[in-house]
Amino acid sequence: MPKSGYKRILLKISGEALMGSLKFGIHPPTVARVANEIKKVHDLGVELCMVIGGGNIFRGLEIAEQGIPRTTADHMGMLATVMNALAMQTHLEKLDIQTRVLSAIRLDEMCEPYILRRSLRHLEKKRVCIFAAGTGNPFFTTDTAATLRASELFCDAVFKGTKVNGVYDKDPMKNPDAKRYGNITYEDVIQKDLRVMDTSAIAMARDNRLPIIVFSLEEPGGFEGIIKGLGTYSLINDTGQ
Repeated sequence: MPKSGYKRILLKISGEALMGSLKFGIHPPTVARVANEIKKVHDLGVELCMVIGGGNIFRGLEIAEQGIPRTTADHMGMLATVMNALAMQTHLEKLDIQTRVLSAIRLDEMCEPYILRRSLRHLEKKRVCIFAAGTGNPFFTTDTAATLRASELFCDAVFKGTKVNGVYDKDPMKNPDAKRYGNITYEDVIQKDLRVMDTSAIAMARDNRLPIIVFSLEEPGGFEGIIKGLGTYSLINDTGQ
């Protein structure tokens, strides 16, 4: 087991993390880079599952504001997450990592349906599981899907890969004086409206005492480093320690 003690974790990344230099869609070299970061952790013997957003292809909330019913827009967004999941599966399998895409909506010709016990068995066999289509319900984000799946599957933590190396009091990309929190409680994240994940996701993690590690997916080897007990990141938990 890695020095950090993580046996099973869920990695949550946004769809935008797969865009690379593009303004829209999937950038294959970027997907390949992220897949290589995942391989480094997989090679340590950690059981890995993933949730990927769909914002690089479709944003349901934005479309809903333009007249499409929110339920329909969210269903369209779910399909975008399936596209991203299939792209990531392809690149992981190029690295000889057995990968399964499990969807919360039935798409039997493309991926497996999400079944809890089947997912647990895949993880026990060291297959990477990518959970697509969110929770399968409108009005819930992929952040909430990530904490839901991590709670169901007895994960040790949710790893939220972002463009920055932790939780800040304001956007560090726009504010050079932004302060990074090394450790912070769920309640402080909610009360300070820090928006690293949506409120329902943070609340679910709090209720299930599920730690959230926020780190930079842009840093080569950063994901692996945290698993080994190194690196820079922010830890969200119930004590802030």
